[in-house]
Amino acid sequence: MPDKDRCGLITGIAKRMCEDDWEPGGGGSSDADDGGDGITAGASDHVKDLAETLIKTLKGLLAPKRAWAPQTTDNWLYQQFLWLGQHLAIAIFNCVVVVCALTAWQGAPRLKQLGASTGWTLVAVAGMASVPGVVMLLNQAVSSAFTTAFDSDQSTLLETISKDLDKGADSGNPVAILIIISALVVALAFASLVFMTRQLGILAFVLIAPLVLASLARGGDTSAVRAWAMRLLGLMFAPFALLLVSPFVQMVKGSLVMDAVLMVAADALMLRMIFHGIPYFGPKIAGAARGFVESRTTNPLARAVVRAGSPDFYEQENQPRMPRTVDTPGRAAYQDRGVLFAAYGVKQKQRSSRPTTESAIDKTQREAPRNQQLVEARRAARAAAAQTSTSGPRTPGPAHGPGPAVRTQAPAAPGPGPAPVRPPTS
Repeated sequence: MPDKDRCGLITGIAKRMCEDDWEPGGGGSSDADDGGDGITAGASDHVKDLAETLIKTLKGLLAPKRAWAPQTTDNWLYQQFLWLGQHLAIAIFNCVVVVCALTAWQGAPRLKQLGASTGWTLVAVAGMASVPGVVMLLNQAVSSAFTTAFDSDQSTLLETISKDLDKGADSGNPVAILIIISALVVALAFASLVFMTRQLGILAFVLIAPLVLASLARGGDTSAVRAWAMRLLGLMFAPFALLLVSPFVQMVKGSLVMDAVLMVAADALMLRMIFHGIPYFGPKIAGAARGFVESRTTNPLARAVVRAGSPDFYEQENQPRMPRTVDTPGRAAYQDRGVLFAAYGVKQKQRSSRPTTESAIDKTQREAPRNQQLVEARRAARAAAAQTSTSGPRTPGPAHGPGPAVRTQAPAAPGPGPAPVRPPTS
């Protein structure tokens, strides 16, 4: 009787393993054929490479080496604004010369004004030609400083994440790696938002530089130039706002999950930086980003992050009345335009100090329950006061019965004192 097939009662991969005499640790079809620790280790390496790529892209978006703004004065787009600014400065200088000639009888004051206008006109024209190069060098310096700060020190967030991917306490945990990858993807989206906002803002401020500097020819009024420079420097140094989370990195060093939490906090900080750092379109962009996230997710953590980065606020057209009230982007642009016009000697009419229509409606809707409770509380207090005054306090009489009525009289008011005696006039 022939022997029964020992592998005839099984099917599938188990039958093939039985027919090939597969043994544990033997030379069968194991996962070690590719020379590593199998498919799992290869997938983990690919995920780590993805995280490193995201970190490099994140650094490149936050502080790019190249800007969209013109780098030299021979740029066609910048030449148009340069031509306009130079001719405007010369026109202002000619007007000053004419005014000084007509009032030359005043002597030294007019000569002093003419000399100041001449010097400031030369400074303005020279500054117009140097703005693109200065902005290019400043952008390269900021990019190099940002890269050095985030690469040379292990206490920075992105460098710590790179270290923890290899030597962290939970670097072998797929869930922790998945969490940090998700946080990096979210940070990449916010970094793209920061990149677009910074590049467009720097481009706009560089193009209007000749018009702002031309105001110096009027007599050296630097208010418009200082306002323009502060806005531009705020845009240039905005990426360093992420360094504010660096003190907390050492507290969570070695944990990818806590690194992801800090990355989420950095995302909120970047959104907050957009909200407060750029006066023209920062609040609009931050609000649009918050609305985009809230309309497409119900995750409470994501909603909390965008609400922390872009909180509810009431836009007001002139001056704030409450801590959560800020200027509208239109009002901020109007104020800066007023500073520029004031440098040219043109006064703008001030807007009335009142919130916008949308902010007033939103404020009324938000405070409706509280106002209703206050109305009800006041109504109840008035009713209680009216009932108490109607009933009045009752004083108990003596035990043996009512006594005779006694008429009391209030004490008379003291009379006026003696009239003061005036000393005789000599």
